[in-house]
Amino acid sequence: MGRTLLAREVIGVIDTEGDCAEWTFPADPGAVRTARGAVRGQLRHWGLDSVGDLAALLVSELVTNALRHATGPIGVRLVRPAGLDGVLRAEVSDPLPDPPRERVARPDDEGGRGLQLVASSARSWGTRPGDTGKTVWFELVVPD
Repeated sequence: MGRTLLAREVIGVIDTEGDCAEWTFPADPGAVRTARGAVRGQLRHWGLDSVGDLAALLVSELVTNALRHATGPIGVRLVRPAGLDGVLRAEVSDPLPDPPRERVARPDDEGGRGLQLVASSARSWGTRPGDTGKTVWFELVVPD
């Protein structure tokens, strides 16, 4: 059932070979769950289960942010950068050019903690502009 659901909700799988996996999801709430499953599955395939849960959590936070603030497709990409053994980079792209802003959430706020979670859990993170929109990325250390 998971594979059927994934095939229906993913707009396109661009590349899932070698050191890069990339997907495009529609801007609908099901994209969060589907992106989480795609990330976990790819990391399992690469033998990187040790960071699967954390990577899936952080990707789902960024996809949620993209859904709240942008319209249009959401891109998710995992990369094992050449020359950086022990590092996994995850990227979430959307068509909105404005960079995300960290904010301090009050205890009763429903949201506002996603970027804080990314910043405190990742080795590094940032944003970069694209031709159409922006990409928010983070890096995780992969234990030996």
